[in-house]
Amino acid sequence: GYRKQMDEERRDSFAFRNAEGKRIRDLEGQMKADENHANHESFELKWAGERDADNYKKQVAQQRRESFAFRNAEGKRIRDLERQMKSDSQLEEHESYELKFAGERDADGYRKQMDAEKRESLNFRNREAARHDAVMSELNSLAQEKEHESYVLKWLGENDSKQYLADQAELRRRSLAFRNAEGKRHRDIDEENRAKLAEENAEDEELKAACQRDIEQFKEESAAKERASLRLKGKEIFSGRMQAVNEKEVSIQEKHDSHLLDTAAWQDVNDYAEECKRRKRLSLAFRAKEKRRHFQVEKEQAKSKIHQQHLDTLYRSQDARYIEMAKLKEKARIALEEMNRSPTCSFGPNPFSTLM
Repeated sequence: GYRKQMDEERRDSFAFRNAEGKRIRDLEGQMKADENHANHESFELKWAGERDADNYKKQVAQQRRESFAFRNAEGKRIRDLERQMKSDSQLEEHESYELKFAGERDADGYRKQMDAEKRESLNFRNREAARHDAVMSELNSLAQEKEHESYVLKWLGENDSKQYLADQAELRRRSLAFRNAEGKRHRDIDEENRAKLAEENAEDEELKAACQRDIEQFKEESAAKERASLRLKGKEIFSGRMQAVNEKEVSIQEKHDSHLLDTAAWQDVNDYAEECKRRKRLSLAFRAKEKRRHFQVEKEQAKSKIHQQHLDTLYRSQDARYIEMAKLKEKARIALEEMNRSPTCSFGPNPFSTLM
């Protein structure tokens, strides 16, 4: 039975090898036919290229003949143009000489005319100089008269200024006397106000003392009756009286300090303006600092993002490599199991065919 099995396997192997050999010979024949076809097309392309090269050479020769004909015609045209330009140049030179001679004649006539005009100009300037001298003498006399009038006006102005200064001195003396009188009146008024204020303070002190005495007497009389309630009421009454006194003192102090508030208003405004400017500078500096900090944070976040992307790519590549290695190990394990199942040599199917 084993011999028949081996013969059967050998016949199957011979049949497989015959079929495989036929397939390989057919494949080689097909490859040779393709190679011959490719060589044939290559020769056809070579011959077509040679024909195109011959046609191109003929075309270039024809273009060269046409270029020679064009250059000959162009050279003849240029020579004719040069002869025409030379004749035109000689004609222009002749006309130039004619114009030169005419210009010299015109220049002689112009010089004669300029000499005559120069003589006339000298005569005119002599007459003008005489007239100018007469006018200047007249102007000098008028200037002397105006200078005399100016001195007269100057002396009158000095007299007027002396009178004005005397009047101003008198007005200043009167003003000083008035201001002295006003100062004395204001000082008297201030002294009366201070006296009234002292009297009011004395009255306030007496009222405080009377109030204190009343409170002490009231406390002594009502010590046994509802001490906590009466003490609270006494405190409220005392607080009301003290508030009235304080309000009166505050009103006096406000009258005294009103002029200080007026003078300090502009200083407060200036201080507020300076504070606004300083806050604006601090705000601009803070915003610039914040902008730089945000830019640095965004830059660091971008760097972190790029680093994270690099790590993700690296981890993906490592995962792909590990998966590939696991697949190869699994394939190797399956192949070893297949080889362990059929350890004897045979011409059966390839045990690695499932892995390919």
